[in-house]
Amino acid sequence: MTSKSIILAGGAGYIGSHIAALMLARDIDIIIIDNFANSSPVVFDRLERITGRRPKLIEADLASAQGAATVLDELRPHDIWGAVHLAGLKAVGESVEQPSRYYDVNINTTLNLINILDQLNATKLVFSSSASVYGAENKSPVSEEGVLSAANPYGSTKILNERLLADHARARSKWQVINLRYFNPVGAHPSGLIGEDPTGIPNNLFPYIAQVAVGRRPHVSVFGGDYDTPDGTGIRDYIHVDDLALGHLAAVDYLTNQNRGDVMPINLGSGHGHSVLEVISAFSRAAGKHIPIELVDRRPGDVAMSFANPSRAEKLLGWAATRSLDEMCRDHWRWQSGNRDGYRAAESNSE
Repeated sequence: MTSKSIILAGGAGYIGSHIAALMLARDIDIIIIDNFANSSPVVFDRLERITGRRPKLIEADLASAQGAATVLDELRPHDIWGAVHLAGLKAVGESVEQPSRYYDVNINTTLNLINILDQLNATKLVFSSSASVYGAENKSPVSEEGVLSAANPYGSTKILNERLLADHARARSKWQVINLRYFNPVGAHPSGLIGEDPTGIPNNLFPYIAQVAVGRRPHVSVFGGDYDTPDGTGIRDYIHVDDLALGHLAAVDYLTNQNRGDVMPINLGSGHGHSVLEVISAFSRAAGKHIPIELVDRRPGDVAMSFANPSRAEKLLGWAATRSLDEMCRDHWRWQSGNRDGYRAAESNSE
């Protein structure tokens, strides 16, 4: 692992905070850039409780010119390895309602980060991409050669960012980029101190189930019960967020040991799927309570089944997801049951 400082752009968010916890525990020097649009400053207190270390923070909006200038000024004294780039907006439904905002924030954040790294002579970047880049026409297991065709503006910004990074790397021969296309991150740190805390109505299944289980919502809407699957509900590939964090560390290790310029997409997924009803049943066991559901019509664009071919990650990074569905549910419930309203109660107590 590198002795230089690693930038975690968006490092206070759900995935970023778990990567931060892992890196801090391994004495890796990290600098988090975040504007707390989708995260909470409470994360820093929690990271310190988990690891005994408090990471450096640059509070700034990377999508703005002024924010990028602030970041560059604060980074200049440091010897920078490169960045793990998780910054940006991420709600699929919101991206459909506010497409111009998503293009503005998600593309400009990447453009400004590229410019900052160039000025710091840092040439390595791990990008937080998504399985949402794959078109519905792909058959599972989906490999990195799958057709790219996003169904929403959020996914489109991921495709555009991947292309932007590839074009930039071709123009700068020393640049090295890994685009990590991950499937459905779930679960939480086993301490229960950090976890997923979506703003508004959750877009994803796990946090929605968790909010129903904790009493914040009345029931889980199951979109479609007539798919060609064993129980009629859609099947997706879920990956524990700590497995995902380990995948990022494996990507950093890989780039640290490579000297030639390269751009590579790599799937992070388990390689198999679980149905909606299977997940709800497992979460019910973890929470020790019944999870009420309501069967509703399919959502436009949803496919019956989607899971990853993770063989490239296994071959190149030596990485594989190891945590079971029951572990994902137990850890997610530990977080949600101990933090009913996410980080908000802790924020109120600190005011």
